[in-house]
Amino acid sequence: MKSLIFDIRVNSLYSIRIPFTWQSALTYPILPPSAIIGMLANALQRYKNDRHPLQYLDLIENNLIWAGSKLLKPCVIKSYITSAIVKWEDTFGGKFTNALGRQYAYSRKLQIAAIFRDETILNDIADALRTTPITCGDSESPVSLDSDVKISDVIEGIKVETVQTEFPVPFNSETSIVDGNGVVYLMHERCKKSNNNFPLVRYMVPIREEQRILRPSTLTIRISKEKVLKINSTGYIVAREIETEGISKDLKKQKRRVKKNES
Repeated sequence: MKSLIFDIRVNSLYSIRIPFTWQSALTYPILPPSAIIGMLANALQRYKNDRHPLQYLDLIENNLIWAGSKLLKPCVIKSYITSAIVKWEDTFGGKFTNALGRQYAYSRKLQIAAIFRDETILNDIADALRTTPITCGDSESPVSLDSDVKISDVIEGIKVETVQTEFPVPFNSETSIVDGNGVVYLMHERCKKSNNNFPLVRYMVPIREEQRILRPSTLTIRISKEKVLKINSTGYIVAREIETEGISKDLKKQKRRVKKNES
């Protein structure tokens, strides 16, 4: 089990829309797991350019154990009114656009981390991130690497009573926050539905607000049913227990398809 860690520098404002906020679209201050998966799959498809993009999305999702991001610099979120085209043809004097509210964020630097069960694809993903254009959230939000892409070991099976982390923490009624500041967001952990299910999962993001500016923070939580991992040189990760039976079956199918294409 190994991880990819890299820093990104945002080249402009970014807007990673929170689901179910359309006409007044709100944005996450960090990249949720689904946005990280999309970033990695998009970079890998552009780098390889030999299979359908959805095949690379399957490859990333079936190998991924956990993905998260954190602010390294303060973040500012502002709301703006944008003009959206609603139709291309109408009678003279008709209305072609509609005013929509949308939030945009700006933070100079964020860190991305992703843990994989299959180490064979990590070098390809790292090379893809180094050599292809990458975006956060959508094609309107280009970013640049602000550090080299590191491949680090992951320690599992850690037994502790409390743990301090700078990455988002799964949050439910049983989560015990010992210390720190955070904001709860609903996030998708995957990009594709599983058995027609596409749940939003509650995560507490370690940030604190000072004079309308979001700043990086830490959370200390008491461990009960959570899974604790440690990425060397990065810190502790708190993850939900993930069902692996269905993922393992999908992974075997994906490997068979890859071998068939190569032959």
